[in-house]
Order: sequence, then structure tokens, then C-alpha cells
Amino acid sequence: MIETPYLLFLGDAPDQLAVKVAQGIKDWRPENAVGQFRLEGCKADLGLADMTLREAKAAGAKTLVIGVANRGGVISKAWKKVLVTALEEGFDLASGLHNLLRDEPDLVAVAEATGRSLHDVRVPEVDYPIANGVKRSGKRCLAVGTDCSVGKMYTALAMDREMQARGMKATFRSTGQTGILITGDGVPLDAVVADFMAGAVEWLTPDNDPDHWDLIEGQGSLFHVSYSGVTMALIHGGQPDALILAHEPTREHMRGLPGYSLPGLEALRDMALTMARVANPACEVVAISVNTQAMSEDEAVAYLAETEARMGLPATDPFRFGAGKLVDALAAMG
Repeated sequence: MIETPYLLFLGDAPDQLAVKVAQGIKDWRPENAVGQFRLEGCKADLGLADMTLREAKAAGAKTLVIGVANRGGVISKAWKKVLVTALEEGFDLASGLHNLLRDEPDLVAVAEATGRSLHDVRVPEVDYPIANGVKRSGKRCLAVGTDCSVGKMYTALAMDREMQARGMKATFRSTGQTGILITGDGVPLDAVVADFMAGAVEWLTPDNDPDHWDLIEGQGSLFHVSYSGVTMALIHGGQPDALILAHEPTREHMRGLPGYSLPGLEALRDMALTMARVANPACEVVAISVNTQAMSEDEAVAYLAETEARMGLPATDPFRFGAGKLVDALAAMG
């Protein structure tokens, strides 16, 4: 088990989106976030206290979590000195990067010498099966996005919180490093061998009570040429009964792909529903989740109203305004 609370390492992140792992922990498990550690030139800020390693240790932090999700998931040379010093200061390290802590000889040597632990949460721990497409009992909901990092995980977490408050049967199913660090469980889907990804999602969302909802954490986008494969595995392995469309309307281009513009919600609806009905012909698009963080409240309210009128579906920002509309849409399915 990863010991809490955490000091969140933001490194030299180029923007706020790059620290989505740390942001997710701060937003959904604030009691585990003692402070943040930033290198010179870091352009992200969680609004937590900036702490040195010694200050964080004195404040009770037990694990330094690499809260940066950079392109390719690599451990920067600029980070190494901090990570080594953290081990020497008595911290464990936790990371969701593709570049594993356990594959860095210097970190392994210092961890062994100091008796500290290295936690790589992006390592599959189960021999997942190949998907068989057999229909499972229970219900499943998946958020699919026009792009990466538009709020798919926040949508599922907000819905889970609302459904628990209502006494509904629901389980948030983590499929990425941030969700696993928040909940302590899940499947690091993009680290699973491609042939087994859909099977891993089947394994994660087994048979359940007829009125139980699995809220599957979405990943990537069908329209993102770098990460569409993981999205397809979620759609076919998850066999969702309900799709939530997730969108961030102020983007100028796809995340990390300046040559690609974002698709419209209509295109996402048509593409995702077509793919989902391959595995579950009864699947429906039921609502829209909009990340309005970059908008004023008036702009957000106006955009949501226009989107509802245009799409004929309930639309909200579940983190800003609550997930009530999204949960109502699931409840209306019976």
C-alpha cells in the first residue's frame, strides 16, 4: 500500500494540464495532499503550499508522488536529484509514468540503502484475459471525449459521489494512474498489452446486480491519433449501456497535436455510438459533460444551455455545478 499523505511533485510542468495526476489527487483526496514541490520554470500551480522536502516531512508527508503526466511518461534528468534526495529524506516514491521507478538503477540503489519503497502504479498486476464479448449483468457507463484531458475521470468521480449520496448502487472503476492513486485500485489500461486491453476492461467490470452501475474512467479519444486505441478498448470491453460525451470547448487543437482540430459533439456522438453498438446494441448517448474551467460562470451557463438545445441532451459541468443532471439521465434508463 502507498502511504499517505502525499507531497505532490509538479517538476517543471509546462502547463496546468501536465499536472493532471496531482490535480486529481488534490481535488478528490484533498486530505492526502500536504503540499506541492515545484522546480524552477514550473508553469503549474495547485494552490497548495510550496514546500521543501524537509518542510513536507515535518508536516507529515510520507510519499512523494510524481504528479506530472508528460508526453511519453518519462522521468526527466532534472527531476532525478529531487527524487534521490526525497528517498534520502525518508520519503517513499510513487509514480504513474511509463518510465518506471524500478527501472532506474540509481533510484533502486538509494531505495534499498534507505529502506524506502518505490511504487509504480502503471504496472499491470493481473494476467488479463482476451475479451470474449459475452454480455454481463449490471449496467455500465463510460465517458468518451472529443480530446484527451477534457474531464472524463472527473465526470465519473462526480457521478459516483452523487450516486452514493442518493443511495444508488455504483462503483468508480479506475483505468489510469490518477484514478488508481485516488482510489487505490484499478487497471493501468494503457500499460496492458494491446491484445488484452478489452479483456482487462471486461475483468474490471464483472457481472453485478441488475441495478448496479459501473462508472468506467474514460481514456483518450477516438479522434486522437495518439491514443485512440485505449478508447476503443474501453468501448468494446466495457460494453457501456450509457455514454456521456465529454468536451472542453476552449481548446484550439487536440492535446499535443497542433495540426488536428477538435471534432464537434455531433461527430463524437455518432462515432462513439456506432462503435459502442458493436458490443452492446442497446447503448445510448444520455448526456454531455462540459469542462467549463476556462469560462466565466455566465459563459458556462450560456454554453451549457446552447448545447442542451442543440444536442437535445442534458448538459452540465459536473465538477462546477454538480453531477445531478448526469445521474438523472442514468436513473431515467431504469
